[in-house]
Amino acid sequence: MDFQTIKARDDQYVVHTYNRFPVDIDHGKNATLWSAEGKEYIDFTSGIGVNSVGVANPKWVDAVAVQAAKLGHMSNLFYTQPCGALAERLCRRAGMSAAFFANSGAESNEGLIKLARKYSFDKYGKGRGTILTLTNSFHGRTVTTLAATGQDVFHNYFFPFTDGFRSAEPTMDGIAQVAGHDVCAVMLELIQGESGVWPLEQSFIHDLAVLCAERDWLLLVDEVQTGIGRTGTLFCYQQYGILPDAVSFAKGIAGGLPFGGFLVGEKCRNVLGLGTHATTFGGNPICAAAALTTLDILSEEMMGEIADKGKYLRSAIEAMDLPCLGKTRGLGLMIGVEVKPGQTNRDVAMKLMDNGLLVLTAGPALRLLPPLTITKDEMDKGLAIMKQTLS
Repeated sequence: MDFQTIKARDDQYVVHTYNRFPVDIDHGKNATLWSAEGKEYIDFTSGIGVNSVGVANPKWVDAVAVQAAKLGHMSNLFYTQPCGALAERLCRRAGMSAAFFANSGAESNEGLIKLARKYSFDKYGKGRGTILTLTNSFHGRTVTTLAATGQDVFHNYFFPFTDGFRSAEPTMDGIAQVAGHDVCAVMLELIQGESGVWPLEQSFIHDLAVLCAERDWLLLVDEVQTGIGRTGTLFCYQQYGILPDAVSFAKGIAGGLPFGGFLVGEKCRNVLGLGTHATTFGGNPICAAAALTTLDILSEEMMGEIADKGKYLRSAIEAMDLPCLGKTRGLGLMIGVEVKPGQTNRDVAMKLMDNGLLVLTAGPALRLLPPLTITKDEMDKGLAIMKQTLS
């Protein structure tokens, strides 16, 4: 099927909520993709960080096929082995105590919100349910996680939004200005991805963690995008020297299948009891088997490789001194690239795609989230396209 036929069908039958690029993807291998008509692309997007172990990874494909032939789904009213095995693996590597499995990043963050409010209700009663978030944050697209998101551009159309959130500038003075006796938690991303890939200052995070402990606010870390090896450690908080009360994850956990959840520390392991939270598809055996294999591939030993790949890409991009691009920022293989005035990031992304390199945009920047298994050859091909296109 040619591209125009694919596009025409999509235009007719799919709700137009996505500003799609004029590219179709039919199949791929690791970080190299092909359209239905055979055009080759180097992938610096991994499905917005989802294809963490690349496309068609043989170990991942085998794990999904084997589990699909055994059991596709079972209610959480019964036990399945992949679910428990995954919970144990994640808790051990993350230094946490228990896991809840969900389906998406927004749903995982909704779980954090419910956890914080029940923790506070159980201990202090009503009137202490406000959660502080940060300006330029992004926590999801449900009505509640949009309310938690600290960007005005998302606060439209869907009124009334859920109450119980206040946004602060990412400084201790900013927190002090919006804090109050009604606060139960702070929820934050350590790298604010959707607004342009902005890492938060470690000193601020350390001081905030101390404040949360003093006031018995839960420290909730949204690692939907930064988690599962993306920044060079299994979770980004492991580079910040903190241990949150709870952390959410999704995107890369199952290597391409819809999966997410949150981990809780010992303080919160018994907050959500029988009947207080649930989801039909959470802990799905096929997704859990895929996640176990993803963690096998993304071993502790591989974390250093991810950090090195990120440094390689960033240094190579900055060394090109391209007229439309500025400095880079980020951790591991979560990279933001400044776009200088005169062109928009979408204009730059379109030029790169025309020449065979897929990139993302975020805020005013380019955002690079290649598969964590990307090879040096694939990185070099992508860099060559970037240099040829933008010089």
